[in-house]
Amino acid sequence: MADTTRTTVTLPTEQVAELKELTDNVSGYVAEAVARQLRHHVGANTIVEVSHARVNTARMRWALSRVRVEPVTEQAAGAAAELLEAAGLHGHEYAIDATVAEMALRQPGPVAVLTSDIDAMARLCGDRVRLVGI
Repeated sequence: MADTTRTTVTLPTEQVAELKELTDNVSGYVAEAVARQLRHHVGANTIVEVSHARVNTARMRWALSRVRVEPVTEQAAGAAAELLEAAGLHGHEYAIDATVAEMALRQPGPVAVLTSDIDAMARLCGDRVRLVGI
């Protein structure tokens, strides 16, 4: 990633889930990211998506204390809906992806999005962010 002191990294649901479980792989990533001064953020709706009865609340709070939690406002939701329409996507399957894409697109660059669905995120973001497959 170019100019790592300015890079903003958008974490999708899978990474927030791994952060809350403190897996070795993601914990190592967090340590490296802090050392490289990368900025991380997640959408508030991602918190809802990863929450369930087995979530360790203390670990979740720890993970969230290391990232910026972005609100999903009415304006952000409208912009995400426009991204879905422009990409020819719809439905709950892509709703969170669209809010992640919208959030990434409004961050100061450069921006990288970690994702397990490169195809959908490429349709939503175009070439305006760097997509990193996980």
